[in-house]
Amino acid sequence: MPGSRKYDEHDPADAASRAPGDGMVLHVDLRHVVHALSDALDLVGIDDVNHGKRVGTMAAECGRVLGLGEDDRNFLFDLGLLHDIGVSSTRTHRHLVTEFDWKGSQAHCQRGCELLQGFQPLAAMALPVRYHHTRWDSLADSAEVDGRVALQANLVFLTDRVDALAAPHYAAGVLGAAADIRAQIALHAGSYFAPHLVDAFERASASEAFWLQLEPRGLGAVLHDMAARQAPYRATLPQLRQLAELFARIVDSKSRYTAEHSQGVARLARHMAACMGLPRLQCDKLEIAGLLHDLGKLRIPDEILDKPGPLDERERRIMHTHSFETFQILRNIRGLEEITPWAAYHHEEPDGSGYPFRLAGAQLAVEARILRVADIFQAMVQDRPYRKGLNAQQVLAFFDTLLAQGRVDAHIVAVLQADPEAAMACALGCAAPA
Repeated sequence: MPGSRKYDEHDPADAASRAPGDGMVLHVDLRHVVHALSDALDLVGIDDVNHGKRVGTMAAECGRVLGLGEDDRNFLFDLGLLHDIGVSSTRTHRHLVTEFDWKGSQAHCQRGCELLQGFQPLAAMALPVRYHHTRWDSLADSAEVDGRVALQANLVFLTDRVDALAAPHYAAGVLGAAADIRAQIALHAGSYFAPHLVDAFERASASEAFWLQLEPRGLGAVLHDMAARQAPYRATLPQLRQLAELFARIVDSKSRYTAEHSQGVARLARHMAACMGLPRLQCDKLEIAGLLHDLGKLRIPDEILDKPGPLDERERRIMHTHSFETFQILRNIRGLEEITPWAAYHHEEPDGSGYPFRLAGAQLAVEARILRVADIFQAMVQDRPYRKGLNAQQVLAFFDTLLAQGRVDAHIVAVLQADPEAAMACALGCAAPA
């Protein structure tokens, strides 16, 4: 677990490292972020956490058989990782892994396309994602779909369905099911899948290694090799902010009761940090942490998030896993070493009674403590399954109780008390604070 000491505005080292205009920037490799986003998407499967990685591995291997160059194979691999970027609902995921095709399959494709097309570094994936559940006999006759896009989309559709067919067999060993899976895919040549792609899959999957690399140990080696081969792509701070918002939109769309939550927390945390005099760069990074803080909720079943009443003990234990999952997703992104604990520690409490790490106040950076207060405030003013959102005075009265119990920091809550209207505007996106 990375360390995170408390920010001290009187410490010369802190003051020097965080002063405005000192040229400090975030150096984040976008490829690490793409892999982390794949980890987040895989959480929607709850118990099956490698779907995107297996689809990307198979697509890249079929690309090799087709004679595609390394750049095209790398693109197929990344496309496989992110093809289900439009899926945040565990109900949707159940359809995808239990049915070969289903009536609502296009909704997540459209959603994924919309998410990707607004982010330039990943925009080339938008159309292949849009059509990755479209049958070949429709794609082949479409004048609107470029041939390159059609190939990419249909190959991902094929390997996606291979993985759905293989999923029940990974625990016992997938090799025994390989012949049956190959036969089922062959039945759909010319209808669901392009015949030449089915042929490439049959040639690629004739080897035992094709299937064994999909099992956990083999997949780990594939991911290591791909990470070593792929060239780094440095993300700028505005790009990272935009990508963090993309993450937040995925999480917040999981439930109508959490829509806009991450954005509201991010706005409020930034506003509070600015009011407390933190340097602009720290405010920028804290806003990113706010957008990312609930990534782990992708693993929470829809039924728990949408429950129209308080959670029981079992459901509460499940909910308490989400901040640890956020930590697990973000910890491997080089460049986010400071932001990761701020995002992941938003349920830690000053007396050490929070979760999931049971850290005490002295171990929590001021940014993490600000994010905790912002998260509580936004959640309380937003409508939830079992109640309407509270007004500012009701929320501040609740904070008085938390203060009396030592569960939040008084100097941070004082920012809310000084201007509750501005806090409400940030939390609900009504208007920018003055």
